[in-house]
Amino acid sequence: MLKASDIQQYYGGSHILRGVGFEALEGEITVVLGRNGVGKTTLMKSLMGVVPIKSGELSLDGTAITKDTPYERVRRGIGYVPQGREIFGRLTVEDNLLMGLAYKPAGTRIPPQLFELFPVLKQMLHRRGGDLSGGQQQQLAIARALAAGPRLLILDEPTEGIQPSIIKDIGRVLRLLADEGLEIDGKRQRMAVILVEQYYDFAEELADQYLVMERGQIIARGRGSEMQEKGIRQLIAV
Repeated sequence: MLKASDIQQYYGGSHILRGVGFEALEGEITVVLGRNGVGKTTLMKSLMGVVPIKSGELSLDGTAITKDTPYERVRRGIGYVPQGREIFGRLTVEDNLLMGLAYKPAGTRIPPQLFELFPVLKQMLHRRGGDLSGGQQQQLAIARALAAGPRLLILDEPTEGIQPSIIKDIGRVLRLLADEGLEIDGKRQRMAVILVEQYYDFAEELADQYLVMERGQIIARGRGSEMQEKGIRQLIAV
């Protein structure tokens, strides 16, 4: 689904990403792990085009997207849930979801399946986003990213500051999306999911593939089922 090759990124004179390369596959959750400050968020912003890469190649389904703007990447089928959620606090839940449909034709309906995945959003449809709890806002941010029916979903630390019950719900939704996908206009296909996560147990439970970053490089990778055997928890411990 997504292929990144030799991604290099700088902030000023600092070399942030150093030759990062990996593939995220349809039907799988790729978990990106690492201590704070190793470049995980910069990598996600680079994949989304929020921060243009200095060199390297990005492709989606074999089509080069390296020079695409963020909105062009959304049109190609990438959904992005940034760290900190970044919902519109003064807009209603419904309007936040409609923002996820901004490039679709006027009158496009919010996919009903979003309310099956996150029932609380239907109950609070006309409440302002800023009035929701942190966990509810995170569910709203994920639903907004899903509204246009992406084939690749990128999430940057979705469990940060979230209560355990909602973390469990988010995990269930991500597994469902990878395995079965989201039905849009009567069509359904599995998604590729890229998940940056600090909560190790959550990451290990969901990971089909894991990547461990340190100093802007991927220093370990493998199948999720091997994480315990490979001692990944100790590798990322502070």
